[in-house]
Amino acid sequence: MFDAMGAAGSADDINAMEIHHWYTKFMKECPSGQLCLHEFKHILDLQRLTPEANSYVEQVFHTFDMNKDGFIDFLEFIAAINLVIRGKIDQKLKWYFKLYDADGNGCIDKKELLSIFAAIQAINGHTGMSAEEFTNMIFQKIDLNNDGELTLEEFINGVEKDKDLMELIEKSFDLSKILKVIQNGRRNSI
Repeated sequence: MFDAMGAAGSADDINAMEIHHWYTKFMKECPSGQLCLHEFKHILDLQRLTPEANSYVEQVFHTFDMNKDGFIDFLEFIAAINLVIRGKIDQKLKWYFKLYDADGNGCIDKKELLSIFAAIQAINGHTGMSAEEFTNMIFQKIDLNNDGELTLEEFINGVEKDKDLMELIEKSFDLSKILKVIQNGRRNSI
């Protein structure tokens, strides 16, 4: 049902009570039933960002906007929640890949990965390595043919084979903070 983002599964993945809970939260934050980019940033208190961070937030929004209509509706929202909460690692890796592939050409190049990681650092604070070090490490470990681009297959296989890399990527791109903000209704307390 949710497989446009790689979060394939049945509606049973999230039970009726959970869906009702999330629907109530979604409609409280977004009475129109459609969340635009501006509202998305406002709900998550992500305003006055650096250009890099703003670009990342927009990329996350557009990745969740599966039908590309400029809004996240409830179905897209619940698919994202299902992915974050219950998604299998290969489903999450497909989503990360889609997020990193900013130009949508089916490959991640160094510039795309560098840009996304720099944006994430601008939002979440710096990690133990620079964006350049992170990017170079990723490409050194998983760009086996050294063509300067990562295909979906290279990305998934490379990350799944390297436990430390998997942990680093999961920590760097953890979306549970976004869900906590929505679940706690922080928008109303800002």
